[in-house]
Amino acid sequence: MNHKEVLLKKIKANQEVVGVLGLGYVGLPLAVTFAKNNIKVIGFEKDTRKADMINRGHNYIADVNDTDLKTIISNNKLQAVTDFSKIADCDAILICVPTPLDKFKKPDMTFMEKACTEIGRYIKPATFVALESTTYPTTTENVLLPIIEKESGLQNGKDFWLAFSPERVDPGNKKYKTENTPKVIGAVNKDGLQIGCTLYQKAIHNLHTVSSPRIAEMVKILENTYRLINISLINEMALLCGKMDINIWEVIEAAETKPYGFQAFYPGPGIGGHCIPLDPFYLEHIAKNYQFDLTMLNTAGHIENLMPHRMTIKITSALNRQQKAINGAKILFMGVAYKADIGDARESPALKIIDEVLQKGGRVYYHDPYVPQVKTNNGHTFTSSTLTDELIRKMDVIVFTTIHKQFDCEAIAARAKLVVDMRNAVNQASDKVYKL
Repeated sequence: MNHKEVLLKKIKANQEVVGVLGLGYVGLPLAVTFAKNNIKVIGFEKDTRKADMINRGHNYIADVNDTDLKTIISNNKLQAVTDFSKIADCDAILICVPTPLDKFKKPDMTFMEKACTEIGRYIKPATFVALESTTYPTTTENVLLPIIEKESGLQNGKDFWLAFSPERVDPGNKKYKTENTPKVIGAVNKDGLQIGCTLYQKAIHNLHTVSSPRIAEMVKILENTYRLINISLINEMALLCGKMDINIWEVIEAAETKPYGFQAFYPGPGIGGHCIPLDPFYLEHIAKNYQFDLTMLNTAGHIENLMPHRMTIKITSALNRQQKAINGAKILFMGVAYKADIGDARESPALKIIDEVLQKGGRVYYHDPYVPQVKTNNGHTFTSSTLTDELIRKMDVIVFTTIHKQFDCEAIAARAKLVVDMRNAVNQASDKVYKL
């Protein structure tokens, strides 16, 4: 048998070992999903603390079920390791490492390149490799493939097979998880696509194949660019409506009655998380190689970059109308997670607003039951305050930045001196409630 036949036979007999590189928001749920389907999984994690937690059955990702993790650990279906030489024990390797942007919004490929170097050192023949980390189109073929082939001395399409299958994690989503979110996959060649589908279909309900990795890479970028542009549009509309004394929320509600041609997006203080604020700018990086200017993307990015500053102006204006200065004002931010009912504060617009308020002399407090402590972009560390009547009443202004379900916003607003509502959390505007 050739290497392809050997690998397919292993997968069909449920004898394969799947390696997942990076056990964060993407990697751990993916590893658990495969392990729940009776597949042996080795999770590779450089953070010794995280690896130890997993091996003790202690969960640190909200989207992973605690019981599921304990069960698969006790059944020896998942093991977390820091020793990357165990890549040699894997028949499939799924790369879920961070792909951040640097301060110039250029892709930082360091984690990905290091992962490929480790794979190249230890990979054995008859192995399938898939990148799940978000990146710009052509990365799989032009960055990953040369590194793995050079380090391993193996040949893609003969000794191993390379694909791209973008993660579609939506933290906090109760309906769509890893296993029931349709999965896109594109491979360098047809054999790789066949192997990848045979593997992924054991853990994922629905697969959608595309003709190449660069198609799959562009799919992920398109999904998040679509959201960036539409959220930026509605945020700009909201700012204009505010100046014109028009309720943007009522506008959206009415527009949504049209049964075709309109999808509702909702305004807020800015975009957070690791996807929408970052992913579209991978595309900008590669577009420059083709002398192509992404005008709409640049405009949307410009709007979103300004939103936290505009929200600081909103807070300042609200205080001014009550003849108070932001300098010295006590300001309580309700919610610092980037979206409701999760504990993830990455790229949260609330943190950017807090930094600006601090620069203007504001005295900042926050309450978030999901984020007990937080560090802003400028290095300021805060601990979540206990929400009491006394705290509410002593604040000069309360700012609704992220609305968790357990917040009784109407009751808070009723007791507050002043409210700046960035999420339509309070039903009616009044002299002391200022909407976005």
